[in-house]
Amino acid sequence: MGASGWRYFVAYQPDLDAALDDLRDKVFAEGAYWWARGEFGTSASDHPHRPATMDELYADEWVQESGTHSILDMFHVLSDGEKPDYGTVQPVTTAEALRCAGAETLTRAHVGAINGLAERRAFGRCAILHDAAGRPGEIYFWGFSGD
Repeated sequence: MGASGWRYFVAYQPDLDAALDDLRDKVFAEGAYWWARGEFGTSASDHPHRPATMDELYADEWVQESGTHSILDMFHVLSDGEKPDYGTVQPVTTAEALRCAGAETLTRAHVGAINGLAERRAFGRCAILHDAAGRPGEIYFWGFSGD
């Protein structure tokens, strides 16, 4: 089947790991992910008997093998010095922002310029996006997962 790209914008909060957890909870509750027991191209919300908990979801062998093609496949936002690994989200660095977007302070207008930073499957990226006054306004999560 191959990996699927995904992207989400969430309200800014300083704790990126907490923002990831909140987003994962929302996506799971809404059924906005692919559940391996369903047909490709449908979301879990189309299936009334989908898993009721994330533990139940991840106990499914199909999900373990194929993922959910969503942010649910990401489990942790990396801190400075941590090495990227399967299921992790790496924040955009200042150097990457400057190289890709020509700015240290990213906004929604820079999203197209930084999208290429998510180049590996089963690995995500995130960036803090700022408003016109330069204040953090939202967090952009994006990447590829599933198989």
